[in-house]
Amino acid sequence: MVDFSPVTKKDLAAIIDIYNHYILNSTATFHSEKLSKKDLEEFLYVSHPKYPSFLIKDNNEIIGYCFITQYKKRQAYNRSAELSIYLKPEFTGKGIGAVALSHLETAAKKAGIHVLVGTLCGENHASIRLLEKSGYSRCAHLKNIGEKFGKILDVVVYQKEI
Repeated sequence: MVDFSPVTKKDLAAIIDIYNHYILNSTATFHSEKLSKKDLEEFLYVSHPKYPSFLIKDNNEIIGYCFITQYKKRQAYNRSAELSIYLKPEFTGKGIGAVALSHLETAAKKAGIHVLVGTLCGENHASIRLLEKSGYSRCAHLKNIGEKFGKILDVVVYQKEI
């Protein structure tokens, strides 16, 4: 059984290692160069009352992280947040993403968030299935908007009122 703990500054090194794996090896993120801890803190907040971030652990081992972050830096969007879940590759496909998503929804409700948004690469079929199974609806499809590894990529956006 996995458990969740709030991210602290000392956890950022483990988180950046997981995220940098996805930067270098996948289209799960559109970053194309490794990030520093400072870069990470621009969108993953530590100890923020409205936008929490969590380590995902299994038997005290960090196996991933998840967070909600500000959707846009404009006051009218304060009722919404964007979600992200990243697991170490060997822990994907085991149902942990669904547990993390449920945990984020509960945290978002507590923080007064009413709408969660997931922005995904169009070829990220596993994450698309996760969001669809969890009641998220596709609300946008941006065609040919990104390029990574020499591939032109779509972005799809899902949302759920919680």
